[in-house]
Amino acid sequence: MERRILITGSKGQLGRALNQVLSEKSEITIINTDMGELTAYCPISLDITNAVAVMNFVQDLKPDVIINCAAHTAVDLCESDQERAYKINALGPKNLAAAAHAVDAKMVQVSTDYVFDGESDKPYTEEDTTNPKSVYGSTKLAGEQFVQENCKKHFILRTAWLYGEGKNFIKTMLSLAEKNPEIRVVNDQYGTPTSALELARAISKLIDTESYGIYHGTCEGIATWYEFAVEIFRITGNTVKVNPITTEEYPTPASRPMFSVLENKNLKRLGIYMKPWEEALQEYLF
Repeated sequence: MERRILITGSKGQLGRALNQVLSEKSEITIINTDMGELTAYCPISLDITNAVAVMNFVQDLKPDVIINCAAHTAVDLCESDQERAYKINALGPKNLAAAAHAVDAKMVQVSTDYVFDGESDKPYTEEDTTNPKSVYGSTKLAGEQFVQENCKKHFILRTAWLYGEGKNFIKTMLSLAEKNPEIRVVNDQYGTPTSALELARAISKLIDTESYGIYHGTCEGIATWYEFAVEIFRITGNTVKVNPITTEEYPTPASRPMFSVLENKNLKRLGIYMKPWEEALQEYLF
């Protein structure tokens, strides 16, 4: 039986990983949408902030599942661009959720560790209290709430430290190492580097269920950005010297959660497990 899956923000890291994973299922037809330049891979432009356009498009298409990967993810820019961040991160998901509900489709909303304040001393579970400290985090949390209110068949999936095809931390580190004998990397923020491919695999399994609700989806384990960088260079055999620094030594406009390790409690209840971050990184690099 054919299933239509609509992906918004399909040109991003997770959108591309989802295409790779979902295209392995012969019964699935993927409809890719995004903003900006159209290509054979992504032939449809859809502005998720336009409620009428979203409703019309979804009612014409009648997808079985909508996966929203579209977001304003430039965390620092969100601080000075609050209106646009709210439109994309909050109103966009609201529009998609209302449209999903209208055609009885399932909806996956991809969210973030930034909904937490990062002041915990143990991994966050799905039941923990949210308390965002940035515009990015607060607009993404508003998006979560709109999806819950507007679409019963929802999966909200919080992830963190995501990398995949496109601009990411790994490529930045490797590029810096080519130009500098030493680099400085923050060593007092804790999280879990997460492969977009691993997250796409989890989403692929999740949408086959009717276990709606909030989920955490990150690779297993804990690292600092410094430890992440060191592992990247170890795997690639790069001899660049990496110097650990504090967050205070690398100030940014937006506040970052100091501890944003997520526990995939609800995914594990369904028997869905993600790889340790070191293993997923090895797969990505080779």
